[in-house]
Amino acid sequence: MGDNIRIGIMGWGNLGKGTKEAIEKTPDMQLVSVFTRRDPQQVGSNFPQVNFLPANKAEEYVDSIDVMILCGGSATDLPEQTPYYSKLFNTVDSYDTHAKIPEHFKSVDKAAQENGKTAAISIGWDPGLFSLNRMIAEAILPEGNEYTFWGKGVSQGHSDAVRRVDGVKNGLQYTIPKEEVMERVRKGEDPSLSAKERHLRECYIVAEEGADKKQIEEEIKNMPHYFDEYETKVFFITEEELAQNHAGIPHGGFVIRSGKTGPEASTNQIMEFGLKLDSNPEFTASALVAYARAVHRLNKEGQTGAKTIFDIPPVYLSTRTPFNMRKEML
Repeated sequence: MGDNIRIGIMGWGNLGKGTKEAIEKTPDMQLVSVFTRRDPQQVGSNFPQVNFLPANKAEEYVDSIDVMILCGGSATDLPEQTPYYSKLFNTVDSYDTHAKIPEHFKSVDKAAQENGKTAAISIGWDPGLFSLNRMIAEAILPEGNEYTFWGKGVSQGHSDAVRRVDGVKNGLQYTIPKEEVMERVRKGEDPSLSAKERHLRECYIVAEEGADKKQIEEEIKNMPHYFDEYETKVFFITEEELAQNHAGIPHGGFVIRSGKTGPEASTNQIMEFGLKLDSNPEFTASALVAYARAVHRLNKEGQTGAKTIFDIPPVYLSTRTPFNMRKEML
């Protein structure tokens, strides 16, 4: 629609790198700078075309950046970064601690509203696209049950959480859905299932030399909001095994609504939305970039404060004109 949206990236992990790649595939955006807590010269040595700056220089770019995409982790980064940077910039984040989203929304909304900024929080696929599909399916099939299955794949948020445990040098967490349970849902059985009954969680940990592995395992298994409600297995491996066998970051999952319609609710209806991702961070980054476009447009219209995926009309995501969408996609 003729925009030239100036983007900043805060953070240079897998998500930040994926965001850079996604921006390069969009015709209406330009990357102004990547802000990082690491040594900008060191991390930028392989990307001479990208402007790398220390994170504390971001405030100097308030007039040069339309949207700051925040690529930190949900455990400790985003609860502080999003409210702070939403005072200065329009922002998008992928905050994924489901139980604390209302609290996160409140703090970000206050910061953004007071400063005339627009902030999209918890953007990605879960929370994000899966959340939207849960809401739509429930609205269409009010009599029924919703089932979300994640994996098999690497969870960025859960992996970030295990890496922050004392004594952990590196690690990844896989979420694994139970196939037999998914098939029961698809057949319309409507089983009553806890989160633990739907999934396994497997953690592959490289421990620091001399670390107490038993203590690491206990801390992981009892971590609130991440592992305490799940059947969790912890495997200790070497750095070489991690590099050789766990280099990719795949993920995916399904949202299934098993509903009933018709006289006496006698007709089975199944709605299903699924994703199969070779790279979780690259897909999440692509969602962040699309919603950065929406945030920019909402702010230009004067719609400020925190927004979730429920609040943002799909038309704001697209580079197409509304007429073109009606003609070719409707």
